[in-house]
Amino acid sequence: MTIEESDLRVAQGRVKWFDPSKGFGFIVVEGFQTDILLHANVLRNFGQSSVADGSGISVTIQSTSRGTQAVEVLSIDPPVMAATISLLELTGEGVEIDLTILPMEPARVKWFDKSKGFGFANVFGKSEDIFVHIEVLRHSGFADLQAGEAVCLKITDGRRGRMAVQVLPWDATLRESSH
Repeated sequence: MTIEESDLRVAQGRVKWFDPSKGFGFIVVEGFQTDILLHANVLRNFGQSSVADGSGISVTIQSTSRGTQAVEVLSIDPPVMAATISLLELTGEGVEIDLTILPMEPARVKWFDKSKGFGFANVFGKSEDIFVHIEVLRHSGFADLQAGEAVCLKITDGRRGRMAVQVLPWDATLRESSH
């Protein structure tokens, strides 16, 4: 089956829910009568293996005999959060960090356990572990991370070592430099 250009439309909405273990989720668009299917492969083509509920999302959609589905993710905006994050929530330290001034560092997920609420990643070329907390993941627009997944991290020093304060898709630096 070929996709006709005229059959494709752009839609902007919010992620209703996405379950990486099931491999799909749904998007709601205001004024649209049905939910839009978001398959894990479409999300992976964008460079992410998951997306947080409530994230803003722009997609190219197509109507099929099985309903409307996303065929390409154009952009994802994490759920609304401040440009600063308080370490008090994560570490008990009342320090505010301006996320806009921290550099993005490319990293690979070592492991992440959603049920435990944390995991670790390694910045490319460095062996030290970077702590990744589930709340940072949620604030960044992710629902989960997979071992081996490439991401970009904004990192700070915490009481027990380096920790991520923001997680971005692996190609975020490319997207940022093109704007």
